Amino acid sequence: MGALDEPLTKLVGDRTAKVLADSLKLRTVGDLLHHYPRRYVERGQLTSLDELEVDEHATVLARIEKVTLIPFRGRKGDRLEVIVTDGRSRLTLVFFNQGWRQKELRPGAQGLFAGKVGLFNRTRQLASPDYQLLDEDADTGAASAFAGRLIPVYPASAQMPSWKLVKCVEIALDKHLADVGEPLPAELRAAHGLIPLPEALELIHRPRTQADRERAQDRLRWDEAFVLQVALARRRAADSALPATARHRRPDGLLDAFDARLPFRLTDGQQKVCAEIFDDVASEHPMHRLLQGEVGSGKTLVALRAMLGVVDAGGQAVMLAPTEVLAQQHHRSIVEMMGDLAEGGMLGGSELGTKVVLLTGSMGVPARRQAMLDMASGDAGITVGTHALIEDKVQFQDLGLVVVDEQHRFGVEQRDALRAKGERPAHLLVMTATPIPRTVAMTVFGDLETSVLDQLPAGRSPISSHVVPAVEKPNFLARTWERVREEVGKGHQAYVVCPRIGDEPEEPRKKRKSAEEDLEDVGAASDDRRPPLSVVETAEMLAKGPLAGLRIEILHGRLAPEAKDDVMKRFAAGQVDVLVATTVIEVGVNVPNSTVMVIMDADRFGVSQLHQLRGRVGRGSAAGLCLLVTDMPAASPARGRLDAVAGTLDGFELSRIDLEQRREGDVLGQAQSGVKSSLKVLSVLVDEDVIATAREEATRLVAADPDLADHADLRTALESLLDEDRAEYLEKG
Repeated sequence: MGALDEPLTKLVGDRTAKVLADSLKLRTVGDLLHHYPRRYVERGQLTSLDELEVDEHATVLARIEKVTLIPFRGRKGDRLEVIVTDGRSRLTLVFFNQGWRQKELRPGAQGLFAGKVGLFNRTRQLASPDYQLLDEDADTGAASAFAGRLIPVYPASAQMPSWKLVKCVEIALDKHLADVGEPLPAELRAAHGLIPLPEALELIHRPRTQADRERAQDRLRWDEAFVLQVALARRRAADSALPATARHRRPDGLLDAFDARLPFRLTDGQQKVCAEIFDDVASEHPMHRLLQGEVGSGKTLVALRAMLGVVDAGGQAVMLAPTEVLAQQHHRSIVEMMGDLAEGGMLGGSELGTKVVLLTGSMGVPARRQAMLDMASGDAGITVGTHALIEDKVQFQDLGLVVVDEQHRFGVEQRDALRAKGERPAHLLVMTATPIPRTVAMTVFGDLETSVLDQLPAGRSPISSHVVPAVEKPNFLARTWERVREEVGKGHQAYVVCPRIGDEPEEPRKKRKSAEEDLEDVGAASDDRRPPLSVVETAEMLAKGPLAGLRIEILHGRLAPEAKDDVMKRFAAGQVDVLVATTVIEVGVNVPNSTVMVIMDADRFGVSQLHQLRGRVGRGSAAGLCLLVTDMPAASPARGRLDAVAGTLDGFELSRIDLEQRREGDVLGQAQSGVKSSLKVLSVLVDEDVIATAREEATRLVAADPDLADHADLRTALESLLDEDRAEYLEKG
């Protein structure tokens, strides 16, 4: 075990080490050294107090303006009120029964004050905050400790304020800086003018000037980018060495017959991406390709043509969808597009055709058994299904292509288990309907080749989006339902989307929610606001009120599979006017006659999710309308998000906004499982040049030294980055 792997108990003692581990997940010397300051302040440069937000845990540098001791009326005890200022705004510090603090908290003194920002009588305050004075006369030693350099402010906790972290980091630097290795090769550091890592750690924690801080950040940014790109480059190299069955296009086969029936011409983008895919699957190494594009850009058609090509070449193809509704929708649309080509071996089916089967977890036993028999025998050239496809007893005769729709909703182990059902690794096509900026794709999907569809097929109609402030302007909400009635009156249909289902019993359900239900309850998180609107209650309100007389149905993940399928079939057939649903309709649902979508409590959804949802309208010849209903005030960040969605149809731009607000998560794809972000200095949205160059350098190094035999410190850094969960992600991705 290296010095940086040493437990913090040996460095700071058991009690402090436990606080660091419990509150900040810092357990080793290396964890502590890589816990960088969030910002820096200079002596005399006070924190802007008017930027503080209620409920945030803040550390501020301020000057004491006034100190008042107030006895309680009619009982023992007192309250010490300390007013601190930045010269413009004020903040109140409150201490209960601690009048003795008057001796050190004197007007004119400067100090660091840390605590949770609260609100009392409409005034922001910190109750019983931790503090450290920086006054020259204060007997704390802080003035000399911070003299002449920037004061680091760390991501801290209530139990571990920033200045206590400073002391812990100081001990680690003084004792272990010499033990820090050098993961970046010397020639790379020289080429890009980067300082050594020990110097970078010294300067990020103890900078004397802003220039020191910038030099340190430049170096640490490269560490994060390069080590991650080495991990991805090794993964690409390992994948390219695997054997796969080459699937060559067969002329005059199923694919050509399908193309001949298409009533439209493929866009230039679709033709280009299809060519890339066919080149990949004709290789003797497995394809690893990401297909991303705008909502409604025709990704499903591209995926279907790839599957038909593989079937022509003697293999089978499978499409994995995250929900039963989406799997059923994909199956239905594929069968409709193929016609008798989807009835291979059946009476009336085309001689060139194949079977297209559906497999979901809730299918009846006879249907399930027949589908599995068709897959195992090879009669089913195309299978569409959910997680049920991953079960051990599901077998294929010759699995050649796996298409994963909405990759972010699957664990990598699930994807891997499905690919392993072929004698050799199947070719892999990953689809995402959420556009991803190039820099993010290079990091999150750095092991995949990327194809982008950025053209919409001809015939798509524009979608106009508007924010409906229900509280500020209730007449706007009334007008919303009038617009729905008008569209239905023209023969069109509407969606109303709600954040939760709403038929939950009063007691919390003990039973584990299904994966599909988990995906829907995006808005059910508790906060100080009223509960989010639900499908059940909203449908009842609309049926009795503004949409009385219209044919209204509900759709959500807890309905029986047959009921879900029945509702979608009737909605697609025009037998339902208004579908009140959860986000179960977010992707893949294609009903061209739907022209209006109303999203209730729209502020409870993410930016990219709202973009996906509105993509369900405007899919036919009539223009689409999306109305984002919210109670949030005009100046709130939530309204800002909604205004951004209403202001552009550019999914790539919205994805950038979404990522900026979500702080990017973990680029290794683990954010949703609670693993903290591995990026502390590098920004995947800002540092495109560093990421692109690091990718080239990493690819070059891995080609020359695949096992990193000549780069021991890099190997160690890689092991540190790839904890057990992340290593499994990269191994199985």
